[in-house]
Amino acid sequence: MPINPDIAIGAQLPTRSFEWTASDVLLYHLAIGAGSRTGDNLDPIALRYTLDNDALQVLPSFALVAPSFHETDPPPLDLPGCDINLAQVVHGAQAIEVHRPLPTSGHATISTRISDVWDKGKAAVIWQEGVASDESGQPLWTVRSSIFVRGEGGWGGNRGSSEFSTPPDREADFSGAFSVTPQQAMLYRLCGDRNPLHADPDFAQRAGFPAPILHGLCSYGIVLREVTDGLLSGDAAGVGGFNARFAGVVFPGETIGVQAWDEGDRIAISASIASPERAGAPVLDDCYLTKA
Repeated sequence: MPINPDIAIGAQLPTRSFEWTASDVLLYHLAIGAGSRTGDNLDPIALRYTLDNDALQVLPSFALVAPSFHETDPPPLDLPGCDINLAQVVHGAQAIEVHRPLPTSGHATISTRISDVWDKGKAAVIWQEGVASDESGQPLWTVRSSIFVRGEGGWGGNRGSSEFSTPPDREADFSGAFSVTPQQAMLYRLCGDRNPLHADPDFAQRAGFPAPILHGLCSYGIVLREVTDGLLSGDAAGVGGFNARFAGVVFPGETIGVQAWDEGDRIAISASIASPERAGAPVLDDCYLTKA
């Protein structure tokens, strides 16, 4: 079968060393919509994302793209025990935990393993976990992610968990919206994810979509930035972690609506389409920010 969990689970992926600069951080922040609102070019809080001075900060979601930021080929799927096609794959879930505020430039090494494989019947879910460490060996961040492989599964394996958190039943402490620009995916792909699903109309149609879709991690970064600005006064150092499951697609040109509930040590979040044509369609669920 295309996925062999006996080989995949526990398999170590090649260790990767990488580096990043302030220019990479600036491009990433611009790609997730920082600085796009009227007045952001004069706002000291907004400029902490987009101006390379001593106040420049790094939103923790940057860690997810840092290892592959300078790659120009589509992401490889050479996972041990997994013979799958890029057109079958969508991002399932993503979590980031930062162990301290991220530096605006640096060098790191990340070690990643396949932590689990779930059998959902008509699909498979492949989980990975990676730890990035600085040159002294101290951990910088831990990432956990899953990919949803359509057309696989059915071997009778572990179905995994189906439980996830939901927002509280009260008025949100923050409500916001971000209008995704038509070129948002084209800009975000310069951050190291050249998957043609997000740029090539013909490829997107072959994958079952009417048009290219926004990168899930771009939506992820947009929502994290909106909530950081809305409830943490724009202080990226206040984010200890961010968890979300990708519940639906976003097409460039649509608007993402964001609601958030401050629960003390964490913030529960809901993100859905606010554009009239698909109003209420989910974008992220099981979504929450843990405070540093």
